[in-house]
Amino acid sequence: MAQRQVALIDLLDRLLSGGAVLTGDLVLSIADVDLVHINLRAVIKSVTAEEPAPW
Repeated sequence: MAQRQVALIDLLDRLLSGGAVLTGDLVLSIADVDLVHINLRAVIKSVTAEEPAPW
């Protein structure tokens, strides 16, 4: 099979044109006791003249 190489900038362009949602959880604990629980969520999308930023 032939492998197709994609440049990093092309990959980022495709990702940002469609948008992406990143999620994650962070838990800090000592001796199996949860002390801090953080939920992380980020939406990544490009801003263009046709779709300006909300601010």
